[in-house]
Amino acid sequence: MSFGLLRILLAVLSITFMAQKSDGQFVEWCIADEQTPDDELQKALDWACGEGGADCSKIQAHQPCYLPNTIRDHASYAFNNYYQKFKHKGATCYFNAAAMITDLDPSHNSCKYEYTH
Repeated sequence: MSFGLLRILLAVLSITFMAQKSDGQFVEWCIADEQTPDDELQKALDWACGEGGADCSKIQAHQPCYLPNTIRDHASYAFNNYYQKFKHKGATCYFNAAAMITDLDPSHNSCKYEYTH
């Protein structure tokens, strides 16, 4: 096997294992879909923080996930909080097609996105 092919194979394997926890489960976060218009994200965000039961306290002013202050960023935090909180009860990362699953941790600066297995 050539050295270049071996490097590619090792890179693919490391990416595959990076998204897995030690117990073999894949790590997933729920975030806003980049293609969803802001008005649809706002409706889904309002639902998640309201009757959906997500804890949206960290996206309030002066809290760790307030900045950047965009609908998309706030929706991503709320969607993930809802998903992590209720996925063991059958909740999905759908939000009327406004959200999607990612295996890349969306945490940034002091804003930490929860993950529960």
